[in-house]
Amino acid sequence: MRIVYILLCIAGTALPLSQFVPWLSAHGLNVPLLLQLATSSHIAAFAWADVLISGITVALFVLAEGRKLAMRRLWLPLSCLMVGPSLALPLFLFLRERHLAAAGSNNSFKPTPPRGAA
Repeated sequence: MRIVYILLCIAGTALPLSQFVPWLSAHGLNVPLLLQLATSSHIAAFAWADVLISGITVALFVLAEGRKLAMRRLWLPLSCLMVGPSLALPLFLFLRERHLAAAGSNNSFKPTPPRGAA
C-alpha cells in the first residue's frame, strides 16, 4: 500500500497545484478575489466547503491516530494541508504504514493507552 499512498501524494500535489499555480501567476496572492471566486456559485461554494470539512477531518485524524500510535513528525502531514487534504491524508497514511512496519520489527513499540484505561 505504501506505493499507492506515494502515488496518491504525487497526484494530490500535482492536480490541485496545476490549477492554482496558473491562477496565482495571473492574479498574485489576491485573497479577496480568491474568496469571491470560491463563493461565486453554489457549486464552487459546495466544493470549497467539502475541502474545508475534509481538511479539518484529516487534521483531527492525524492528531488522534498519530498520538495513539506515538508517531513523530506529525507536523509534516499537518503542514501539507496547505496544499490540501489530497496530499495530507495519503502522506499521513504512508507515514503510518511505515511507522507500523518499523514497530512490528521492534518489540519495544508501545502505543499510548487511551485516557481512562487502567
